Amino acid sequence: MAVVDLTELLTLVAPDAPIVGLDLGEKTIGVAVSDATRTVASPLELIRKTKFTDDAAALFKLMESRQACGLIIGLPFNMDGTEGPRCQSSRAFARNLLRLKDLPIAFWDERMSSMAVNRVLIDEYDTTRARRADLVDKMAAAWILQGALERLRTLPS
Repeated sequence: MAVVDLTELLTLVAPDAPIVGLDLGEKTIGVAVSDATRTVASPLELIRKTKFTDDAAALFKLMESRQACGLIIGLPFNMDGTEGPRCQSSRAFARNLLRLKDLPIAFWDERMSSMAVNRVLIDEYDTTRARRADLVDKMAAAWILQGALERLRTLPS
């Protein structure tokens, strides 16, 4: 398969299989998963980056354990909507995944996701800085995935 537009994703995935969302950081990959109805995104795991092939293997193992069928990767646009080096890195990550496994991948604008998650963790849960470091990337992945799921629900059937 390939990197596809979000609107095409539903035509390429099994109707009752979860979708995985990713927040790609410099040192970690936040992973979230949807339920089978694709209504709710939940934080799943944090993959600490080592080697790309090891990171991809860990991701594929998580996807298989949840019977997930596709990926939504956060695309970190600049605030003015342009693409910078982090967007290029996210696109390269997707291309490299496709060299290892045939699966549909879509991107979702992730601007402000980490900041929003941090604000919730501080304001709502009074989370310590150390605890936030363990939570923010996988929660940002859930934020990204939830936004994409909500958009998918508004598409005509």
